[in-house]
Amino acid sequence: MYNYVEDGDSKTTAYVEGDQDKYEQFMARIEAGEKIEADDWMPDEYRQSLIKLISMHGISEIMGALPEKEWVPKAPTLKRKLGIMAKVQDEMGHGQLLLRVAEDLMKPYERTREDLMDDLLNGELKFHNVFHMPTKTWADAGLVGWLVDGAAIISQTNMLDASYGPYQRALQRICQEEVFHAQHGEAIIMALAEGTEHQREILQEALNRWWPALLMFFGPASKETTGSSKQDVMIKYKIRKSTNEELRQAFLDKYLPRVFSLGLTVPDKTVHYDKAEEKWIYQQPDWDEFKQIIRNKGPRSKERLRLREIAYENNRWVRQALAPETVEV
Repeated sequence: MYNYVEDGDSKTTAYVEGDQDKYEQFMARIEAGEKIEADDWMPDEYRQSLIKLISMHGISEIMGALPEKEWVPKAPTLKRKLGIMAKVQDEMGHGQLLLRVAEDLMKPYERTREDLMDDLLNGELKFHNVFHMPTKTWADAGLVGWLVDGAAIISQTNMLDASYGPYQRALQRICQEEVFHAQHGEAIIMALAEGTEHQREILQEALNRWWPALLMFFGPASKETTGSSKQDVMIKYKIRKSTNEELRQAFLDKYLPRVFSLGLTVPDKTVHYDKAEEKWIYQQPDWDEFKQIIRNKGPRSKERLRLREIAYENNRWVRQALAPETVEV
């Protein structure tokens, strides 16, 4: 989609000869903790890495509203209905905010948010693996808020000091709202965990189904697994601080004790904390399945994409009405 060139076994972007001084000044600014703004000079590798990250993040916020949207008419009480409606509205707002940030970065390529939506619908732009999954019961809606949003908070707070100023500022607002979303999910989980035997059963069943997707949330551990060095590029440019595996370990540190304290289990008998290595040991999820899911071959991929396509087409007239008028000369 963008102008990458091959460099050995990895994909990178060459900068034009004569930009070496600009590149060194750019890196010096980043090392000094300065924020890069949309109109500043930046290497193509930095710009394109941000476009891919932020557009995927923004689209995932929009697609991530759909699993919970399914439970708006089926929420068990009016209070729960209002809560999940507000959460869906927030997620859509996050998506719009992030796609505006991505759009500013795409100006040199003369691309817009509408192009990103086209990329989503034709399969070029991926969205997060967890949002391809079904939400079969009310417990699923709770787990999405508690554990999926909890994982998102860990991932996003890792970038709260990102070198790109517009993304860093957007994340500050988003993370504040995501905390409320996680609390909303936790409230649902606590009610189920303290409820009837049937409620506890559907909670445990939902956790069993979601566990592999939760482990996949942060992506494979290393480029040896993926053949990619995207983690290294993001860390080099101070967009993020931690690797995928470090983020996954932070998630396990925070949430496994809470899961066990509720009398719940995870569908992995190998899970334990290794004190000597100071990390959680767990069974690796099926990363081949992960690749299939993000290629839109997940359990609900087609249905969610079709719903987004219908909404996009039905609301085309609104975008056209709001577009600047073309003056004929």
